[in-house]
Order: sequence, then C-alpha cells, then structure tokens
Amino acid sequence: MNRLKKFFGAQDMTVGKPLSNLIVFSVPLLIGNLAQQMYNTADSIIVGQYVGDSALAAVGASGPILNLLLLLFMGISTGAGILVSQYFGAHRQEELEASVGTCLTLTFIASLIIMAVGPLMIEPLMTLLDTPADVYGMAVDYLTIITVGIMGCAYYNIVSGILRGLGDSVSPLIFLIVACLLNIALDLLFVAKMGMTADGVALATAIAQGASAVLCLWRLCHMRQTLTLRARSLIPDRHMTVRTIRLGLPSGLTQAIFSMAAIVVQALTNSFGTSVIACAIVVMRVDGFAMMPNFTFGTAMTTFVGQNVGANRMDRVHEGVRKGVAAGLAVAVVLVACILLFGENLMRMFTSTEEVVRLGVHMLHILAAGYIAMSVTQSLSGVMRGAGDTVTPMWISFITTFVIRMPLAYAIAYFTRSETLPNGTPDSIFISLLISWVMGAVLTAVLYRRGRWKQRSVVREG
Repeated sequence: MNRLKKFFGAQDMTVGKPLSNLIVFSVPLLIGNLAQQMYNTADSIIVGQYVGDSALAAVGASGPILNLLLLLFMGISTGAGILVSQYFGAHRQEELEASVGTCLTLTFIASLIIMAVGPLMIEPLMTLLDTPADVYGMAVDYLTIITVGIMGCAYYNIVSGILRGLGDSVSPLIFLIVACLLNIALDLLFVAKMGMTADGVALATAIAQGASAVLCLWRLCHMRQTLTLRARSLIPDRHMTVRTIRLGLPSGLTQAIFSMAAIVVQALTNSFGTSVIACAIVVMRVDGFAMMPNFTFGTAMTTFVGQNVGANRMDRVHEGVRKGVAAGLAVAVVLVACILLFGENLMRMFTSTEEVVRLGVHMLHILAAGYIAMSVTQSLSGVMRGAGDTVTPMWISFITTFVIRMPLAYAIAYFTRSETLPNGTPDSIFISLLISWVMGAVLTAVLYRRGRWKQRSVVREG
C-alpha cells in the first residue's frame, strides 16, 4: 500500500538513484505522451478513413496555426514547471503555493484572450497560406471550434505540468487515457455516425480535453499533503508573475519560432498539392510517436534537474544527465529501427491512397536518423530548462529553424524545379528538417558543455 501511495504521490527526485528516479518518472510520462499523441492521431485516422484525403489535409493544415495560438499557454506551462520543481525541491511551501495559484489565474486570463482573438485570425491566416480550396472550409471550421474550446486544452497542459513539477507523472497519465478514449468514441460518433467532417473531430477533441482538465484540477486540489491551495493563492503575485513570464517567455518564443517556421513551410507544402499535404500530416503524426521518448526524457530531465538544483545537489544533476542521455539514445535507436522496418504499415493506418503511402515511406526514411540527434537535443535542453536557463534553448531553436531549416527548404525546392516538378521536390520539406535536427544536437551539446546553465537557478535568486 505504501509503495502504491508513493507511486501515485509527489516524487522527491532529490533522493534515491538518479536513473531509477528518471525511469519511474518517465514510464507514466511516456505512456501519457502516447495517449496525448492519440488525440491528433485518432482525428487523422478517422477523417482519413471515413471522409478522405481532403479532410485529412484540413486537419494537418490547421496544425501550425493552432500551435501559434497556443503560445501563451506553452510559456506559462514552462515557467510553472520550473518554479514548481525548484520550490518543491527546496521545500519552500509558501512560494510553491504562490507560484501554482498565479499560474492558474494567468491561464484563465490567457484562455479568454485566445477565445476572443483566435477566431478572428483564422481565415486571414488560412488565406495567407494559400490553402487549397478543397481544404480551406474544413480547416477553418476545425480551428474555430478548437479555439473557442481552448480553455480545456490550456488547463490540462498547465495543471499536468504543475503535477509533473511536483513529481506526479501518474495522475496526468490516467486522466489523459480517460480523455483519449472519450475523444476516440466521440470521433466515431460525430464523424462515422453523424457524418460530420473536420468539425466533428474538433468538437470531440475540445470535449475530451475539457474533461481531462477538470480531472487534473480535481487532483491538484486534493494533494493536501504536498500543496494547499487557498483562495488567496489565486490572486496573482507580482513577483511570481514576473518570474513565470521571465522563465516561460523564452520557451514561448521557442514555440513561436517553430510555429512561424511551420506556417512558412506549410505554405511551401501547400504548393505541392493535396496529396503532399496529406502525406506530410501522416508523416508528422508518425513523427509525433517517434519523438515521444525524446520529449519524455527532456521533460523528465527538467523535473529532475529542477528539484536537485533547488536542493543544491549538483552531484546528482551530473550523474542523472549522463545516465538520462544514454537511456534516451538507446530508445531512439530502437525506434528508428522500427520506423525503417514498419513505415509502410504505419502509413496505411491513415490512408489507402498508394501515392500518399509511397511518398510517406520515402519521407520517413529521410527523417529516421534525425530522431537520434533529437534525443540529445531534448535531453540536454531539458537540463538547461530545469536549471532555469530557458534562453539558450530558445536561441538554438532560432538558429536551427530560421537560419538553417527555412532557407534550406526553399533553396532545395527552388534548385530542384523541373518540367515534372514545377515547384521543386517535396523532399525539400524533410531534408531541411533532418539537417536542422542534426545541427541542433551539435549546438546543444556544445552549449551544455560550456556550463552557463548552472548559474541560472531561480531558488538562488531568493
């Protein structure tokens, strides 16, 4: 019973073996990331099989714009996770409560802003991207529904980040699995039974994410041995607000970099036609699963490092980094082998169009080695963020995305134009991505070795 209670409670990662801490924390987190990925994957599979490639392309074309609208929440979530893990590790209860309450209120305010402004931005952005006519209407409907129901998505991501900062990666997993099953059931109801298209999967996702948010808030309010939330805690603390924004802003800007680049590259993708758009979304859905271990180890490293920096245990930080990076690399190698062996089977889950399947397998082969490079980038970036250095990963993202990937994608497309490929080769989308991932790993390793991240502890600032 005590072991079960410990498993479901807050995990103190400042004691015990670092590798064991990381594994115990990472396993439910990895399963949770798998369930999270099932949201978009279920949407894509169901619209691809029951509606067609145009609906599949509509969901995919919506992704970069949706990510751009979520920037506020991503920044708050990152700042909250760092503050919570460091204050928890330092056993500073008053600051812990203030940081959690402030983040909950900031999330509410940010949600209202997105709900008001988001729907007004959708059509201009879709027009700017030159979205194909057979995709445009469904994509606008999808984004409008998701934006209006954004508060559920926001609170799930923020509160699950807080729970993970406290060392509880199990509760968010359970709630996410429940929401994922609800999402799939509603997808089938709205699309397969009621004949809806992209709007049906959007409605299902909004409802399911709202349910997961309610469950996460319920869990947070019942962690009384670790955290006591009172009404006064919800009044934004100026000091905590500034710290949350200062820590979260670089991560928010990092996501803005990715989102803006994705929008620019989406415009290039759209120029290749509906089949390539559909292929790109399927490849990126598979990519989402392949990236899960990398993101998982990155998040685990952030919490582990945050707690141990807060407790001033740098010896444990260095040991955890060595073993965490090694574990991440091992898992990445296994996943790359699976992608190379079963790529065609994965593509056929989403579509039966032979052209899309053939092109998708080719693109997966291009990207495969990049997942090994990304395991290094995500793990070491997680270390920097956990210590309070969110600026360095931001600059690395800027360089690899705006200086390397975007110009390279358009350059390859331009120089491969021909009579049969008037807009160039679609390979340009993924070759540029692979090169940017490899360069990102090199830059991250070099800047990690320089060690400036060790001086950025929030707790040491007082």
